[in-house]
Amino acid sequence: MKKGLIIGGSGEIGSQIAKSMADAGINVGVQYHKNADVVQELKADVPEGQWAGSFFGDLSTQEGIERFLASISKEWEMLVFAPGNHSAKLIQDVSFEEMDHYYHIHVKALWMISQALIPSMVREQQGSIVVISSVWGEEGASTEAIYSSVKGAQISYVKALAKELAPSKIRVNTVTPGFISTKMNAQLSEEEHLNIYNEIPLGRPGTSREVAEGVVFLLKQQSSYITGHTLRINGGWF
Repeated sequence: MKKGLIIGGSGEIGSQIAKSMADAGINVGVQYHKNADVVQELKADVPEGQWAGSFFGDLSTQEGIERFLASISKEWEMLVFAPGNHSAKLIQDVSFEEMDHYYHIHVKALWMISQALIPSMVREQQGSIVVISSVWGEEGASTEAIYSSVKGAQISYVKALAKELAPSKIRVNTVTPGFISTKMNAQLSEEEHLNIYNEIPLGRPGTSREVAEGVVFLLKQQSSYITGHTLRINGGWF
């Protein structure tokens, strides 16, 4: 049975990805930072024998990423990169510290973790990597310039890495969710929700499960001829 590591496995989307991967017969391990209680609940939801462990990691600094990598096995057939954090500010209000925070979590951690896991995949001549980016990584969003730029960097990395790893039979893809029904988006007012729904051709938000099912499709053999692809799960929004 194949084994997959989920970075950001305690978030709403990450934990649903873990459940959907387990339902698809994949052993799952999860990285988490603050939501240890969610990880314990997630462990209880994963069938016995399919839980490959939970691993604490603060990915917001170089040192934290290095400590996380030192704590885990590098033998994984699948990697899902799905850390979630977000803020909306004018660019002139973003501190240098916050810039570093976003850079490390969304870009440097992706580089370093994939770099550490790829050698094992190359030896086995198989592997699948899926990165959860965002619709704003493609389109850009006002007051979210930093977030949009790191998410755009993820898409560029996926396109380049897919070409680099294709000869080793390792596939690399990205998913760009649109407006997804999560606690973060629940903070918007009813009027703000309605305005967004009116912009989405399908007229509703997506669900974490819909994102997770897209990820599982890209991980599994059904997508064996897909690499370097950006799967838009956004209801036709963009």
